[in-house]
Amino acid sequence: MSITAEDKARVIKEYRTKEGDTGSPEVQVAILSSRITTLTEHFKTHKKDNHSRRGLLKLVAQRRKLLDYVKRKDESRYQGLIQRLGLRR
Repeated sequence: MSITAEDKARVIKEYRTKEGDTGSPEVQVAILSSRITTLTEHFKTHKKDNHSRRGLLKLVAQRRKLLDYVKRKDESRYQGLIQRLGLRR
């Protein structure tokens, strides 16, 4: 239920802030969003997979914490990030 290495590399390349950036909050949120989307698709066919559902809830909470951090540090970066990712708020 994880994303492939190619997908992860694509996401990193798209959301990085500078060359060689793999750990900025923007990249981390984008990777988590990709994993959340993958798990959401998984639950459409496996409705009773409660173990993975717990993992999904942990990913959502982690993404929320990172987004709160970005919002606290720089509101314009936060707005740009959620707009690029298509998240509400």
